[in-house]
Amino acid sequence: DDRGGMPRRSTSASSAPDRAEVERVAAERFGLTHLRPAQLDAIEAAAGGRDVLVVWATGSGKSAVYQVTAALRPGVTVVVSPLIALQEDQLAGLEHAPDAPKAVALNSGRGEKARDEAWRRLREGEATYVLLAPEQLANDEVVSELAKLDVALLAVDEAHCIASWGHDFRPDYLGLGEVAERLGRPPILALTATASTPVREEIASRLGLNDPSIHIGDVDRPSIRLGVRRHGDDREKRAAVVDEVASLPVPGLLYTSTRRSAEQYADDLTERGKRARAYHAGLPSKERAEVHRQFLCDE
Repeated sequence: DDRGGMPRRSTSASSAPDRAEVERVAAERFGLTHLRPAQLDAIEAAAGGRDVLVVWATGSGKSAVYQVTAALRPGVTVVVSPLIALQEDQLAGLEHAPDAPKAVALNSGRGEKARDEAWRRLREGEATYVLLAPEQLANDEVVSELAKLDVALLAVDEAHCIASWGHDFRPDYLGLGEVAERLGRPPILALTATASTPVREEIASRLGLNDPSIHIGDVDRPSIRLGVRRHGDDREKRAAVVDEVASLPVPGLLYTSTRRSAEQYADDLTERGKRARAYHAGLPSKERAEVHRQFLCDE
């Protein structure tokens, strides 16, 4: 680059792998022997260097797209994932794959020693995936260190958080377009389960996607029902919520607007004989990790 900045990567699709190569890598390295045509299309586009936007319902295999793409592109893949629990799930999935590239996480739940070891593994080529939250990428030092690596792909999970209604939840998503430029502008793979046309356009604009390959699936989920029930006061509402949740099959999740409400509902449900725990950012990291483990292990 004559201006002295990071070299800008080509987003040409001319080097895209053929479908047989994608299927071979998916099967041999990840144990994925039945990729859907839509997954294959998205992987081919991303592995060939195109920016890609994927909008598929939860459970449709979005993670497989960035995982297999990363294995087809030499270099480091940066995965932006907003929750530590999601990062740990993604790490566990990679660890159980037959021959997947190694992954590390950089987040507030890991101590300084663990973070130093993660950086060492990335620098020495022992790990090729790094999972982190958008807040980590708001740290200039973190971005500077990543820029020293050969970043081959930037995967943005839960990409709807970039849009106008989503960044109230995680405002640091708004800086990812600039982060991509500082990393040498690798191909960007944006993934979400929910994005209307205006939201898709905003994601593409804020990330600076260049002629993206867009893959939209059927997001209708017949098993999901949305309803609103009105109550006269908070006490009546709380009692109704506890009654309904206590009668539902398990396991399940009850979302609340505050940490205090999460703890109160957990206590109320425990009194009703349910194995309930509160999970929120105010818990010590060890306790939060234990609650997450217990939920995954049906405890």
